[in-house]
Amino acid sequence: MTTITFDTLEATRRLRDAGFDEKQSETVVRVLSDAQSQLVTREHFDLKFALMEAKLDKVGWMLAAVMALAAANFAKQYF
Repeated sequence: MTTITFDTLEATRRLRDAGFDEKQSETVVRVLSDAQSQLVTREHFDLKFALMEAKLDKVGWMLAAVMALAAANFAKQYF
């Protein structure tokens, strides 16, 4: 799993330098840090796509089986 580093002390210092007071800068950094834990990474997408691909493969086989049964039924009735 990919880890994203975030220097909270540096971010707080830069916000204070930009005019935020201490409480505001700490709150903004805390919100950003909390939101960072919910980021979606490439690994999330790779896993989801692998699961979807497996399901689609299974659906493809089921569709092929149904079509083969329909063709066999058609052949039985008319030939």
